[in-house]
Amino acid sequence: MTVIRMTRMGRKKRPFYRIVVTDSRKRRDGGWIESIGYYNPVSENKEINVDQERLNYWLSVGAQMSPTVKRITGK
Repeated sequence: MTVIRMTRMGRKKRPFYRIVVTDSRKRRDGGWIESIGYYNPVSENKEINVDQERLNYWLSVGAQMSPTVKRITGK
């Protein structure tokens, strides 16, 4: 199954996440199909940037969102 979830980037104690489309059997930081945005929880205003067109496309072809991505995108 295809999932939309976050993969961790950044330094130690300074996390930065990419919102990616990947196979559910892969590890959190394993390979991914497409990067559709990012989330920075450390910045003052908690930056989030998601390509809505690509997100809607992947949802239309059956990808499932992780609970965390669902919560931060508001879908």
